[in-house]
Amino acid sequence: MSDSQIEILLVEDNIHDAEMTIRALSKVKLANNLVHVKDGEEALDFIFGTGQYIHRNIQQRPKVVLLDIKMPKVDGIEVLRQIKTNEATKSIPVVIMTSSREEQDLITSYQLGVNSYVVKPVNFEAFAAAVSDLGLYWLIINQQPI
Repeated sequence: MSDSQIEILLVEDNIHDAEMTIRALSKVKLANNLVHVKDGEEALDFIFGTGQYIHRNIQQRPKVVLLDIKMPKVDGIEVLRQIKTNEATKSIPVVIMTSSREEQDLITSYQLGVNSYVVKPVNFEAFAAAVSDLGLYWLIINQQPI
């Protein structure tokens, strides 16, 4: 996949949740331009063009980052902090998708500039509907600067 095609960066360590997310986005034809990374460290490497992504054109940014909070190596809050405090990346929309209902995670996410915070529904149908709606909103409806 060429960098210019990337629309969604999915940052999710739980393979089951990642597969459900990709399946839900596929049903509405929004998963073709998706990159899935399994932890926060890999997400930061992808966004900032370091590590295994050193040759990636970082000018080609995802249209939205779907970000879990509870992950190994680097958690989602730190990924959000680094995206939103960097001049080059702070305009990338970030949607926290988490099973965490912790009030402090919600407060911290909004203080850091998250664009949306979604608690993952337990039921697959509700989860699929929520992911489809998120994808349609951020990729089709929402207007972003070029």
